[in-house]
Amino acid sequence: MRNCVVAQSGGPTSVINASVMGLLSKNNEVGYFDHVYGGLHGIEGILKEDFINLSELSQEDIDKVKHTPSAALGSCRYKLKNYEDSKEEYEKLFEIFKKHEIKAFFYAGGNDSQDTVRKLSAYARERGHEVQFIGIPKTVDNDLQVIDHAPGFGSAARYIAVSVLESYLDSLVYSNNGVFITETMGRDAGWLAASGAVATHEGKRCADIVLLPEVPFDEEKFLKKVEEIYKEKNHVYIVASEGVRLKDGSFLAATKAHAHDSFGHAQLGGAGNALKNIIKDSGITSRVKVLELSTLQRSAFHLASSVDVEEAFTLGERALVLAKEGETGVVSILKRVSDVPYEVEYTKTDASNIANHVKYMPLTMVTEDGMNITEEALSYFRPLVGDLPEYKVLHRQHK
Repeated sequence: MRNCVVAQSGGPTSVINASVMGLLSKNNEVGYFDHVYGGLHGIEGILKEDFINLSELSQEDIDKVKHTPSAALGSCRYKLKNYEDSKEEYEKLFEIFKKHEIKAFFYAGGNDSQDTVRKLSAYARERGHEVQFIGIPKTVDNDLQVIDHAPGFGSAARYIAVSVLESYLDSLVYSNNGVFITETMGRDAGWLAASGAVATHEGKRCADIVLLPEVPFDEEKFLKKVEEIYKEKNHVYIVASEGVRLKDGSFLAATKAHAHDSFGHAQLGGAGNALKNIIKDSGITSRVKVLELSTLQRSAFHLASSVDVEEAFTLGERALVLAKEGETGVVSILKRVSDVPYEVEYTKTDASNIANHVKYMPLTMVTEDGMNITEEALSYFRPLVGDLPEYKVLHRQHK
């Protein structure tokens, strides 16, 4: 008997289930493994032998799960320690693999999840275990090294772009509109906030200012720009990443970071409100509203990117092929061939190239003043976001 197990880890996305179903569908096609098990709640569930047999799913169920947001198998935020610090855990895991005749473990997740792939594959090699370990990339933050863009990002970017467009229209309805701030996820990298720059109305960008973690926040420059735009238009629209940092590296929203997750990452939220207070205290205007998009960014399948869904599915298929080819300690990835026409190619990379690394937005994508995205850089985002709705407003034509 030759079985495999697939599990999900970290924050859910709109398309992580598509990756799992891609793997399952490919195995149903080629029959490489006798059973594909799903480990419930990540590696924690596997350590408890909490499995379900995904091979029993009907084609109808596979299609439904493929188009279901969040993590259908459940997730966890469990960081596997080094072998020296957790020998019993490693040994128990491999005993479970042997008991259930598991020859491959597929882990869908981000930086920390691929660190688990790296650690377990190294342990298996050193001790002669034949279990393969293969990563499937996932993160809405798009901060994984090597891969052009991570599954989950395209759908989150589309949700943000549509939300910016529609909240922009909402913010224009009064004669004195003030300042509107939309806060996105993105603790370390500004990809999500930058995707808000894709939103346009009648040929003009909705976002006047985009603030990223990669560019240190300069309060004086920021207020000067806000005031200039406000005097010109009586309205300013700002997109800000939750991870906006000060020049000393501290988070603008540091006073709001009351807790850390199990990986030790600060749980942020509050950059928008911090900016609101800065603007109000400056006296520019007291009319400042904040929209925090929160978890809908990662689980709003009604606005999922069709490109994202199919790429996630294919990366799952490719993970199965990598196992069939005898690979271990690798991650299924994609690289961009061209923007127009949009084309990618599928390949692999060593898990160590992704584990515990962060891909920041290149400063070449940022305007000279550090407060928006260049027009050229938008060609990176547009194929992932897809076409946006076109709306028409009447009250502004009268001016």
